[in-house]
Amino acid sequence: MTSPVPARLSIVTLGVVDLERSVRFYTDLGWEQRGDLAQGITWFRTADSWLGLFGHEALAEDAGLTAVPQRDLPAYRGITLAANLDSRAAVDAAFDTVQAVGGRIVKPAKETPWGGYSGYFADPDGHLWELAHNPGFPIDAEGRIDIPASDG
Repeated sequence: MTSPVPARLSIVTLGVVDLERSVRFYTDLGWEQRGDLAQGITWFRTADSWLGLFGHEALAEDAGLTAVPQRDLPAYRGITLAANLDSRAAVDAAFDTVQAVGGRIVKPAKETPWGGYSGYFADPDGHLWELAHNPGFPIDAEGRIDIPASDG
C-alpha cells in the first residue's frame, strides 16, 4: 500500500541569520549551489536530496511560527545532520576542510562503540553535523548509504 505521506526527504532547510555567510561556508566546503540568492533562499545538492538555506526569521514566518532569536537558541537543538564517508581518513580530511573554512569542531572524530569513526561540527549558525565512517553502512557510487535490514 502506498502512503499518502511518502518516506522521502527531498529538502532539509536550515534557518540562517546571515544567508551570504552561510552560502560562503557551504560553497567553501565544495558543495554545488543552485538557485538565486536574490530570492532569499538557495539550495545545495547532496547525494539524494537538497539542503536549503533560508533566513532564520523568514523560515519561522513561512511555517507560521515566531522565531526565537539566534542568540537564544541552545547549542543542542534536538537534531543533527550526518554525512557518511568511505573511510576514517576521509572523515579526518573532511574535518580539516570544515575547520579551514570556519566550521566549529564540536567533537573531534574518534573511534565509536559501534565500530565506526565519528565526530561533530557546527556550521556558522550552530547547526550540528556528524561526519562518520560506518563500515556497516556501504556507500554506493552516487554517495548514498544503505542501512541493512536487521535480523530481528
